[in-house]
Amino acid sequence: MAGYDFDLGDNRKKKKIKKRILGIVLLIAETLAVILLAFLLVRVALMRTTVPGDSMAPTLTENTPIMVNRLSYFRKGPERFDVVVFKQEGEEHNYYHVKRVIGLPGETLQIVNGIVYVNDKPLKEVVRDLPEMHLSGLATEPITLDTDEYFVLGDNRNQSEDSRFANIGNVTKEQIVGKAWLTLDPFNIISQMNLEKNK
Repeated sequence: MAGYDFDLGDNRKKKKIKKRILGIVLLIAETLAVILLAFLLVRVALMRTTVPGDSMAPTLTENTPIMVNRLSYFRKGPERFDVVVFKQEGEEHNYYHVKRVIGLPGETLQIVNGIVYVNDKPLKEVVRDLPEMHLSGLATEPITLDTDEYFVLGDNRNQSEDSRFANIGNVTKEQIVGKAWLTLDPFNIISQMNLEKNK
């Protein structure tokens, strides 16, 4: 047509360039979103700490590096025999405790002759090679847990400062940071370590 001069080839090139630029921008945005998600996952969902002392031996020994899943108990509380990480309030408690959940909210516990009773029934232990417990502490008398309280013990029962002692006592859900999830050196899933069902 007279009076018009269209360069169709140049128009197509511009569209291709715009499409490539848009693709690059989307790729960068997706990469940044993945990096941000990974950062939030590590900072919010996971935490690294080390096991203080040998109260959880032989399952977990002193200074074992572990990863803690901080979202495990977002909707529901810990289950019996979970290994949990908790921190108490006060300047004198400036480190994380690592213990195993034995008693659940609303239950009554007592330790008689080294045996844990839950609601008057002897607890069927699942941890292998538990030493005979010599000290009942506060659990010499029945202890009834409140609706947000847990009774915790170390696997190394005679070398553990736990819910049997007044300076630890019953642990509230609010104090629990998360579930001990993985050992890092060596790599292992904590919930599968040193349990009878693994035999």
